[in-house]
Amino acid sequence: MSFDIAKNAKAVKIASRNIAQQTSEQKNHLLERMAELIETNEQAILAENAKDISAGRDKGLSDAMLDRLLLTPERIADIAKAIREIVALPDPIGNIANMALRPNGIQVGKMRIPLGVIAMIYEARPNVTAEAAALSIKSGNATILRGGSEAIYSNLAIAQCLHQALEQLGIDKNVVSIVPDTSREVIEQLITLRESIDLVIPRGGEGLIRYVTENSQIPVIQHFKGVCHLYVDKFADLTKALNILVNGKVQKPSACNAFETLLVHQNIADTFLPMVSQTLAQHQVKVHACDKSLHFFNGALLASAADYHAEYLAPEIAIRVVDGFEQAIDHINEFTSDHTEVIVSQDTSRCQRFIRNINSSVVMANASSRFSDGGQLGLGSEIGISTSKLHAYGPMGLQSLTTEKFIVIGDGQIRD
Repeated sequence: MSFDIAKNAKAVKIASRNIAQQTSEQKNHLLERMAELIETNEQAILAENAKDISAGRDKGLSDAMLDRLLLTPERIADIAKAIREIVALPDPIGNIANMALRPNGIQVGKMRIPLGVIAMIYEARPNVTAEAAALSIKSGNATILRGGSEAIYSNLAIAQCLHQALEQLGIDKNVVSIVPDTSREVIEQLITLRESIDLVIPRGGEGLIRYVTENSQIPVIQHFKGVCHLYVDKFADLTKALNILVNGKVQKPSACNAFETLLVHQNIADTFLPMVSQTLAQHQVKVHACDKSLHFFNGALLASAADYHAEYLAPEIAIRVVDGFEQAIDHINEFTSDHTEVIVSQDTSRCQRFIRNINSSVVMANASSRFSDGGQLGLGSEIGISTSKLHAYGPMGLQSLTTEKFIVIGDGQIRD
């Protein structure tokens, strides 16, 4: 029998009313039980993961993809740890803010409430199954999780643990739904179910996200790519700048918060770029350089507009010498993907101008772009990163999975 995604989504919608009524203590108890069952069923999860790894090798998946797919005892322990970290986070649901007394005596405020049903479409990483479910539960939401075919056995094994915990505690297991059908047709139908689903979060390649965005009848959190910029100002501490560049480009080049473009003020180019050239060569970073910086790098390619738009996700970077602060701002505003931008400067006023004039989701002064992460920014786990300004922007934690309702408290007032 084929999987009926429309019927499933309706069941999840009903279940969302159940989880929305759970107290913080009940939700935390549920999540703790999920973490315990994932640990208890480690061997079963590893056995199913081995099927995904074997199938992935047969399909010719890259080593990087296989590594993202691989589960080990240590990684399973990390999944359980991540769930417990979510347990420790403050529950936003029910929080009331900005209560104000109106002239007629009524009190008006806003209360945090769940979104309802969140559908997540993602690829490769089995840990996302547990962490997305846990974040959704803690924020009082039900969730539909449609992982990629490459991780289907691992995802279903983790889901079995989550469902077991729900059933043990007498909670509708449809609070977490794992779609067993990995066909494209399921996605096509899923993103039209606006009566059952409140938000869609796609996590994966740019092609997947563009497809979902262009075809969804449901609001979508978009994160097309991360073209992160580092601007080294004429007042920069060059040692700091070099350390930040290396950390942001080399530590994890495949991360969406890695630097893809380096902008250097012309006044320091002759001093700083030889340092950059030597360091990037040591780390075997491929360079696309502008005509003013090309001669500093052995084997560099002349940068084009396409290079400044590129998300390399590899040991590769575009470099441009800019005439000054304003040209750096103009370049970023032209080529930004609204992810993360960084300035290195000892001039506080220029740092403040940079932060004020750049409206990417994360803007930093004198720190690595690798801090652009939900955990590093104090959100706990993140369910994704939004580069669209509605309704969330930047790394999304618990509060981003909620909305607000107005509440009014009166004492018999009627409107004239």
